[in-house]
Amino acid sequence: MTTRLQFAPTITARAFTLNPFRWSQATGALVSGIALTLMVFLAIFGNFVAIEGLVTAGDAEKTAEAIAASPALWIAGIVAMYLVAVLDVVAAAGTAALFKPVNSLVSTVAGLTRTAFAVWFMIALGQLVIAFNNLGTPEAALHNIEAFTSIWNTALGLFGVYLLMVAYLSIRSGFMPKIFGILIGIAGLGYIADLVGLILVPGFTPVFGLFGFVGETAMIFWLLIRGRKLPRTS
Repeated sequence: MTTRLQFAPTITARAFTLNPFRWSQATGALVSGIALTLMVFLAIFGNFVAIEGLVTAGDAEKTAEAIAASPALWIAGIVAMYLVAVLDVVAAAGTAALFKPVNSLVSTVAGLTRTAFAVWFMIALGQLVIAFNNLGTPEAALHNIEAFTSIWNTALGLFGVYLLMVAYLSIRSGFMPKIFGILIGIAGLGYIADLVGLILVPGFTPVFGLFGFVGETAMIFWLLIRGRKLPRTS
């Protein structure tokens, strides 16, 4: 009986470390920084090397032949992008913990918004799986790939809303340089502008979200270097 009572608090403490609602700011920053770093490498491989590397825009036959010739690369790319979506949820939890002391409600809504974006992204990725199964009908496969791009670009508008909330929290935080919040806000506006362009301008190509690269990259370095110095108690 005595032994069980002694070990109970230890088990409970370990369980709480897995609960993002109990994470400290330092833990939230570290989790977010690591998740975002992994996402960069996975996205580069999954999207730019595997997926875009095998797709020829407007050429269904060539695209289907390229994917059929490198099925392992295509599948690996899809898996990498699904991992990106999972890490989006992890980063969302870390961000919520990081900014909880600034505004608990806004930080929670921001985390839920990024989680919703991740789910939307997973739905988009399903089109790439369908495309792989439709390689025997190249036109159908290319249509699925184009649907993936369309759904993802639309979801990025929601990601832009998330970034605006993070920008607000960053500027109000007092522990993060305001310039980071401004840069993140610009990135958010860029993604939203891309969504508006897609809705209103036929044949529009999303470009404004690219301006967010500087702010999002700076944020990663801050989380990994300075974020660990934040309070370590929840």
